[in-house]
Parts: sequence; structure tokens; C-alpha cells
Amino acid sequence: MRLIKLVGDWFEQRVQLGTPIRETMEHPVPRQTASWAYVFGSAALTVFILQLVTGILLALLYVPSAGEAWNSLQVLNHDVTLGWFIRALHGWGSNFMLAIVLVHMVQVFIFGAYKFPRELTWVVGVLLLLLTLGMAFTGQVLRFDQDAYWGLGIGASISSRVPVLGPFIVNLLLGGPIIGSATLSRFFALHVFVIPGALIGFIGLHLLLVLKLGVNEWPMPGRLVRRATYMKEYHELTHKDGIPFVPGAIWKDLFFSSFILLALLLCAFHFGPFGPGGQPDPTIIQTVPKPDYFFLWLYAVLSLLPPSMETPALLIGPVIGLGILFALPFFSGQGEKSWRRRPISVLIVLLAAVSLGTFTNLSGHAPWSPVMEAWSGEPIPAQYLTGRTALQRQGALVFQLKQCHNCHSLGGEGGKRGPELDLVAVKMTPDQLVRQVIQGGGNMPAYGKNLNASETTALVAFLETLRPQGQAPARDASRASQ
Repeated sequence: MRLIKLVGDWFEQRVQLGTPIRETMEHPVPRQTASWAYVFGSAALTVFILQLVTGILLALLYVPSAGEAWNSLQVLNHDVTLGWFIRALHGWGSNFMLAIVLVHMVQVFIFGAYKFPRELTWVVGVLLLLLTLGMAFTGQVLRFDQDAYWGLGIGASISSRVPVLGPFIVNLLLGGPIIGSATLSRFFALHVFVIPGALIGFIGLHLLLVLKLGVNEWPMPGRLVRRATYMKEYHELTHKDGIPFVPGAIWKDLFFSSFILLALLLCAFHFGPFGPGGQPDPTIIQTVPKPDYFFLWLYAVLSLLPPSMETPALLIGPVIGLGILFALPFFSGQGEKSWRRRPISVLIVLLAAVSLGTFTNLSGHAPWSPVMEAWSGEPIPAQYLTGRTALQRQGALVFQLKQCHNCHSLGGEGGKRGPELDLVAVKMTPDQLVRQVIQGGGNMPAYGKNLNASETTALVAFLETLRPQGQAPARDASRASQ
């Protein structure tokens, strides 16, 4: 014991953390606040620490490369001792953390804990929720299976609709015009360095604000928040009816966090890791990509909205929602805290819960993938094969085998997802056709890794024939002038 004391004194003289730690442990909280309703913040912090530990272990073996990411996860699942369990802990930890953060924010909203003087605490909490959602999305992308590939394609499509900045955002996320190794490197950096670093910083600020301003008192009907008198009333309450956080309140936090960890371990052991599913293949158009659980509601909304409403909903809806969340403590920072006297707040929570639950349930019946009016076996109309050379006929075969007919129509027959191709040779030069096939663009996936050079040449040769009889094909004006 004497040796331990000597070592402790040696470190204390140099880092001087004893006093801040002691003050943190002994800071008073209102007696009624030490309840089961206030345990979600500490539980979210506990799960985040677990995410950091398991994430570091996974990063040691994960290869952020389009060619190796899927294989490295297979190695973790089947060849590394307990690799599957670490992946399962990390995957289920993401879901648990999101759920706990959401419940914590609902509890703060219902209890009016965003009111004066805790406006900044609420704003930081909203940022933490957004970062947690970002962690969940980037984590799904790193699985790089079929769901991840098409989910990222949907995300890129949404980002591309942002006025002016859309192309820049897409290029920033993907690292180029196609989803490839550069894309995974960027999402790996986001998931492992950028977002966790921001989370650590904001969590530290969040805890500091809680310590400086105190834990929100239990909301009592008739106890109003007034900027002029609140701090004095709060200090009087903690002086008369306060208890130290340790040991008075912490035991409930420890018990609930232990329960959450146990539930997480059981889910990881029983259900196993999330994916990966099939390898990403942009040629498989008839796919039904499924995002992770907490994004299913958005999946259903996109499925059910008419096309004309998608862009306004995607660009305006989130801005309005986030604006309301950030502005809430500033236009409703005083007054009643008790949920018994705030029926509108309770109705908002109930409406949000019912809406999210309904859309999540509908996601099982409303696939994102649009209804195609053709499939790969539907033949190309005969007039598009008559008089063609062997190379052009070979290109027509590539067009058929690679399921191009699912998205593009010829002579009015075929899919409607992409543009009709009857006049494509008039609109695009051969070089532009090659680039479009290899790199993709818009709603079209990139086929550069799914077609060899001879297949690309043949396909473009066939596409060059798709123009009205007697009309000249598109040409590069700069080359014509040389």
C-alpha cells in the first residue's frame, strides 16, 4: 500500500489530475435526478468505448481496397480466432449506440433539459447524433458487399442533387467518378480517424458542459425556468437536496451499462456479424439493396415518394429538421419543463416514433430498386441487328449479357431507369461512349471492372450504330478541325 501511495503521489505531482477527478466524482446532483431515466448518457459512452476497442482490433486486419475488402472480412469471419465475434460486437455495438443515443435525446427533449442554461449541451448532443449516424453509414460501406455498393450508390445519387456543390461532394466522397479503391480509402479514413476523432472531441465538450452546468433536475409541474433566477434556484436545490455523483448516483449508471454490455454480448454471440453478403457487382441491376436497420425508414421514404418529390424531400426536409433541432433551445429556452404540462412535446415524440416505426415496417414491402419493364432474356429488336458487322453483333450480345436492357430501351422495348438508346450515337461521340461505359455517371454504375477491353470495344461499336438511318453520328469537333 505504501508503494502504491508513493507511485500515486509521484504521478500526481506531475500530472495533477487528482483534484479534477475528485471534483468530478463528488459533484452534486439533485437527489431525484439519480434515477433510471438518467442512465442513457453513460451507457452511450460505455458502448462508444467498446466501439473504439473493437474498431482498433478490426482495423489491424481490414484492407480498405476494392479488391481485398470483401476478402479481408471473410478472413476475419472464418480464419481469425474470434474474428467473427469481434465483428459481431462492433456491428451490434453500432446499433446499440444509435438506439441509446436516440433514447437519450428523447429523454432530454421530454424532460426539457435543453432549456437555459443547457442550450449548447443540446446543440452538441445533436452533433453527436449526426456523427453517430455517420459512423453507422460509413461502417456499412466498409463491408463492401452488394448492399454496401448500391447503398453507397444511393448516397452518391442523393449527394449529387445538391445545387452547385453536388458534383464536388460526390467526387470528394468517391475519390473519382466510380466506386473503387479510392472510395474505400476515404470511407476508411472517415470511419477510423475523422468521425471518431470528432466524436471524442464533442463527447469531451458534452461531459464538460454537464459538469459545469450540472445534471438537469427532475422536471416538476409548475417549476418554471427563468434565465434571471434559474442558476440560483438550481444551486439551492443541489445544496439542500443534492447527493455526490459517486457513490450516490453512479451505481445505477454502472448497473445499466453492465446490462447493455451483457445484452450486446448475447446478440453478438447468438446472431453473429453483419455480412458481408455477396461481392459487389454493378452488373447485377436486379438487386434490392438493404441499408442497416436505422436507415430502413429512409429506404422506404425513397421507395414510396413519387419521383418529382424525391429531390425536394431529400434536400429540403433534412435542412428544415436539423434547423428546428438546432434552434429549439433558443426559441423555447424558458418556461415549463414537465412533460405533464407540455402535451405538444409528447405528441411530437409519439408522432415521430409512429412515423419511423411505420416507414421501417414498410421498408420490407417497398424495395428501392425501381420496377423494370424488361429483363435480360428479352431479345433485342431484329432491326438493331440487321446489316451489322460481326463486331457490332458481338457488342449486341454484350449488351444483352450484361443486362443493359434492364435499364435502357431500344425501339420502345426495355427498361425505363436509364435513357433510351435509339439516338445515343447522335448524342455522344465514341470516346464519350467509352468513358460512360467504363466510368458510369448519373444513375448508371461503372462497368470498367466488369468488362474487358474487347467487350468494351464491341459494345461501343454496337452503340455507334444506334442512330436514325442517313443521319451522321456525333463527332469530336476539336478533332475534326485538325
